[in-house]
Amino acid sequence: MEKGICRILVTCLVMVLISCSKDTDYQPIDTSRALAGGETTLFTMSNIAYSTPASNLSAASFEMHLDGDRDFEQVFVTAPAPLNPGLGSVYNNSSCIKCHPSDGRGKFLPNDINGFTSLLLRTSIPGLGEHGGPMAVPGYGTQLQNHALPGFLPEVTYQVSLEEHTETLADGQEVVLRKPIFSITDPYMQLPVGYMLSPRIAPPVFGLGLLEAIPEADILAASDENDIDGDGISGRPNYVWNPVTQQTELGRFGWKANTPTLQIQVAGAYHDDMGITSYVFPDEEYDDGMEDDPEITATILDNVTFYCQTLAVPAARKVDDANVDRGYRIFQELQCAKCHVPEQRTLNSSIAELSNQTIYPFTDMLLHDMGEGLADNRPDFLASGSEWKTRPLWGIGLQQIVNGHTQFLHDGRARTITEAILWHGGEALDAKNQFKALSTNDRNDLLKFLNSL
Repeated sequence: MEKGICRILVTCLVMVLISCSKDTDYQPIDTSRALAGGETTLFTMSNIAYSTPASNLSAASFEMHLDGDRDFEQVFVTAPAPLNPGLGSVYNNSSCIKCHPSDGRGKFLPNDINGFTSLLLRTSIPGLGEHGGPMAVPGYGTQLQNHALPGFLPEVTYQVSLEEHTETLADGQEVVLRKPIFSITDPYMQLPVGYMLSPRIAPPVFGLGLLEAIPEADILAASDENDIDGDGISGRPNYVWNPVTQQTELGRFGWKANTPTLQIQVAGAYHDDMGITSYVFPDEEYDDGMEDDPEITATILDNVTFYCQTLAVPAARKVDDANVDRGYRIFQELQCAKCHVPEQRTLNSSIAELSNQTIYPFTDMLLHDMGEGLADNRPDFLASGSEWKTRPLWGIGLQQIVNGHTQFLHDGRARTITEAILWHGGEALDAKNQFKALSTNDRNDLLKFLNSL
């Protein structure tokens, strides 16, 4: 009954928005996409657009969400301590919220590369590790921690330099692109020859439970690994190890779809980013002598996972605007929608409110070869060094309001949506070149559409 009432209310709201159109004769291509998160959708344009509970949560779910919200914001400290002990011994940051400010996207700060920011560096050496994942660097693992507790040494110090080149659009506009080149200094022990580095900027965490509830069969149906249809686009799934079920499963989360579930994603962040053990990852990277593992309870891990699963998705805006809708058509004509698939549907979820929802995340959840310009040259399970999972686009137009910046891509190199598009290569090279060839009006309408999401 509650779901039915919710559906009626949000449908009525969409109809009101459509009826307010200045051009009553204009027929938009698809107004239903305003409900980007289905019945979880939040209608706001404020700085809480990424950090509000799903609109259709029951009272019990709402209480669990609030518990998870509190745990998500907790700052961990050195053990022993009466509250939130267990940080380190080496780590990248001390809380979830510091990496995901306002539950949104982190920022690349080249002048504060070793501060408490949203950046971290993954590492590995050539070869396959246990269960087919990246081969850990002896003494370092698969992530480099640049902070440490008193009495310990950080594993490394990060360094970055910037390379620039210019792209020229058809109307003569010049766009300067920057590429960060990462390196390290002050290793606490010698690194082996041939170690690989891959930067990561923390992405938004809203809507993740909906992505988790997309049926595997639907994701696989969109895969075209051998490009049978000849369109030059050949998305494919990643298959990764689940330490809880002890089996290989479809990868859904992470920049390279290298994590199968949100529970594993959250537990991995606690362990690798903060040095905090859980029942999923119970072993310390460095023995702190405390004998207090696991350092967070199953309840905390489950609450934070639930919190990430049940954050509302902000509604798409101006779906009845003629220029926005024209931009949507151009988006499809450029074949951007081949990877950034607009519509998905969830089926059964362990969270009832997320089940049977029609959503508009603009992702196919698959890996795509994005070319040498974006390559990190570091494989991750089946993902090659130039493959990345298609990022969802929902909420992208609110990032400036929520996070105060418009940086994008896995290392934050793109300072605008235009820069992000111009970094596309590989399977997306044709779309990028068509974008460069657009007239000023066409490009502006495309950007209006993207900023309406």
